[in-house]
Amino acid sequence: MPSASRIAWGSILAAALIALSLAFMAISLKTGLLQFRGADRVVSVKGLAEREVPADLALWPVNFTLTGNSLDQLQDDIDTQQGLVRSFLLLKGFKEPEIQLSVPKITDQHANAYGNTLPPDRYRAEVTVLVRTEDVDSVKQGMQSVGELVKSGVALTQSYEFQPSFLFTQLDSIKPDMIADATRDARAAADQFARDAGAEVGSIRRASQGYFSIEDVDPFTPETKRIRVVTNIDYSLE
Repeated sequence: MPSASRIAWGSILAAALIALSLAFMAISLKTGLLQFRGADRVVSVKGLAEREVPADLALWPVNFTLTGNSLDQLQDDIDTQQGLVRSFLLLKGFKEPEIQLSVPKITDQHANAYGNTLPPDRYRAEVTVLVRTEDVDSVKQGMQSVGELVKSGVALTQSYEFQPSFLFTQLDSIKPDMIADATRDARAAADQFARDAGAEVGSIRRASQGYFSIEDVDPFTPETKRIRVVTNIDYSLE
């Protein structure tokens, strides 16, 4: 009997230990689930900020072509027409440092010709005079009067490659304000979501800033730029 009694007490003790272990595991599992549910109360939102700004730098390539059979004569013609373009730009109000003369690109058309038909002129020169200026309005006005150059004998090249470019170079000066605007926009979206869900917005769990994009406001107004930035923010819900 003493031996049987010890066995019985041992069984009871083992069963009690198993029950305590199961209870502890249940409590731990419940706590873990509550923590998981608490951690899962997160809302992910995007914030947008946009601005329209005027371009502050203009690049205007004035390109023209010449042909000839003598390199010496071709160079003289290049110098003459570069002088005409330079005088035209100075009359339009541009300053000497804003006018840059490029090295002419000269092609031997006979060397590159195929078959028995050769171009009438052996050499072809492509020349670019670049205007680089912060005076965007003067570039716009000058573009409207390039017919004066054509009348003076300058054979201007019209192509996509030589279109003027208008740039905005002061992005760093507006970045902080735009990021703040995008963050406020994201917070407003999170507040609306929280109200709909019967909760309150807590602290920021994670945030990432998108890249800034700079585009023309429309195809006909390249001198005005639209700048956009999107932020992605995770807020906790309470």
